[in-house]
Amino acid sequence: MKPLIFLPVSVLFLAIAGCGNESDELPVDGRNFDGVQYSDPAPYTGRVIDGYLKNARVWLDMDGDSQYTPGPMEYELASGRIVTLPSGEPTVMSGEDGQFSIDISELMVDPKIGPNIDSRAFPLYALALPGKTVEQTRIGDVPVARAFLLSAAPGVSNISPLTTLARYRRLTTAGLLSGSGNSVLSGFEGINLLRDYVLAKDDKAHAYAQALARFSASQFPDDYNDALARPESDGKERLLSPQGAYLLGISLLQNAGDVIAVVDSAAQGNYANVDVDQLELPLVPLELSDPVLLTSQRIYAQPRQSNELPTNSSNLMVSAELMFEYSEDGRLQTISSEGCLTPSMQEIARLISVNGYMAHLGTQWLPSASLSPQSKIAYDNPGVDERLVFDWAARKATFETGTACHQLEGIQAGSTELGGEPEVAYSWSYSGGKLAQLEARIPQQNGTITRTLTPERTNALEGFPGYQLKEEGVEVESLVYSDVFQSCAIDDKVDPVTAAHVVTGFQDYDFYGHEPQPAAFTGLALEFDTRGEQVRLLRYGFLAPEMSGLGNVDADGGFEWTMYYPPRSSETPLGGTPNLIQKAYLKNYSPNQACGRSFEESLSGAYAWIEYKYKNLSQYLVDQL
Repeated sequence: MKPLIFLPVSVLFLAIAGCGNESDELPVDGRNFDGVQYSDPAPYTGRVIDGYLKNARVWLDMDGDSQYTPGPMEYELASGRIVTLPSGEPTVMSGEDGQFSIDISELMVDPKIGPNIDSRAFPLYALALPGKTVEQTRIGDVPVARAFLLSAAPGVSNISPLTTLARYRRLTTAGLLSGSGNSVLSGFEGINLLRDYVLAKDDKAHAYAQALARFSASQFPDDYNDALARPESDGKERLLSPQGAYLLGISLLQNAGDVIAVVDSAAQGNYANVDVDQLELPLVPLELSDPVLLTSQRIYAQPRQSNELPTNSSNLMVSAELMFEYSEDGRLQTISSEGCLTPSMQEIARLISVNGYMAHLGTQWLPSASLSPQSKIAYDNPGVDERLVFDWAARKATFETGTACHQLEGIQAGSTELGGEPEVAYSWSYSGGKLAQLEARIPQQNGTITRTLTPERTNALEGFPGYQLKEEGVEVESLVYSDVFQSCAIDDKVDPVTAAHVVTGFQDYDFYGHEPQPAAFTGLALEFDTRGEQVRLLRYGFLAPEMSGLGNVDADGGFEWTMYYPPRSSETPLGGTPNLIQKAYLKNYSPNQACGRSFEESLSGAYAWIEYKYKNLSQYLVDQL
């Protein structure tokens, strides 16, 4: 696949509602606009086309949810008056030659209340039903094997894969068909996306449309497809969410170029003879729940005046920015960094535990930061400086760097350019469906260093396992939970309703390695805020010689990360969790903190702080267009 703050739910629904806000500047073939103000309830007619599709469910999407809405349905007029449509959204099954005629008599409004509702102000949808909808071909009627969803912009009466492309191009402002060499639809130049290409005998457009329909059907969820294939199904079931329908349209738009490239290769200029069913089209998994995903981290770890750390957090400048890149099913593919990232084996192991699907972690990508002054130097020079790339099918990952940030970790950059042999090669194995071991191989001048991380799950909370880390078979550090999670009463001085963050539970752990340990590095525990059934990790301590050994860092007692989240009163974004970190601060470790306290909001000093940014998968994919 080509390399998708939250997308507010209101913005998403405005994007897909189409209540008079959609338009398209393409040629008007296939439109019903003629400048006449109709006074009679004439049926709204058109065609459903792949080839012509008979027995497809067609409806006017008046409420913008991309699904058929049954009656009685309330509709708000421009005046604010409410009318009731007893039968719900106007709907019908398509007939011979894909033709449909929707009864819109219920859109006639009493003149005392307001003007009639204009059917041309809403997008049309058509749902092909597996085993019931048939495509009319030269050899007869062929039942549709899998369901797929088509749509057309308001006023467009032909519904086809090409009108679906045209509609989502306009919804995402992805660029015009002509005059834009990098448009996602540049391959369709010269093709009228709105007309009846079967009637026009446009073999090229017909082949493209059939291939796009097959691609859409491949992404339609199996359980939804099975439900629509049941004998009692009539296509009125509300199965897809608005976000799911929107993502199907965006994915069609994003992959259209690859699909038609396959058609072009098979056609060799003769599109009439293309057997679309025999084409090897792209298989692109798609996550229709529209999860919220971490898309960037901005890391502040360079003092403005002196080079010494820690310092006042307001005195820190940006020293790195991380970009997280995903496939269409929400699986992390790459982390690219301007400046230095710190590839934590513990965090890579957490990601592997959910097979790369970042949103399944809940608390996404725990913080890490490079304190090396080299990070700021690299950041100030344009371009990507480091990259962590995952190959989930091969169970491998690679880390490349063109910086000098990781010398204390034994990682040497081969050159300032990325590419070639990676500086670290990761691989992993499973046992019983769970991560068994993560291995990192680090080339050196005199051989290769091998580090292995083994998860330690005893007493661990889900998503926060312990671990044992070895280098060349010798343990160098480990984190083991010494007891189960424990809750505690909130301090009487703390208002549990208004307090932003409160420590309501903890998990004790023992940390081994990096001896001798600082005398104050005791009382180790992960601290959580679990109010309202949320599980928000607030604080944990650790030792890191690769940071404390830097000449600009004063860290005699170890480090700790403190994490801050949206207010508990904030609405959880659709597709998200309440555990999305907003900011994280790297501080001196503070031992033996009391459970039940209000978590500290003021900071006396920090080595670094990180700002997190998120987007829904749908908005991330749109941005890639």
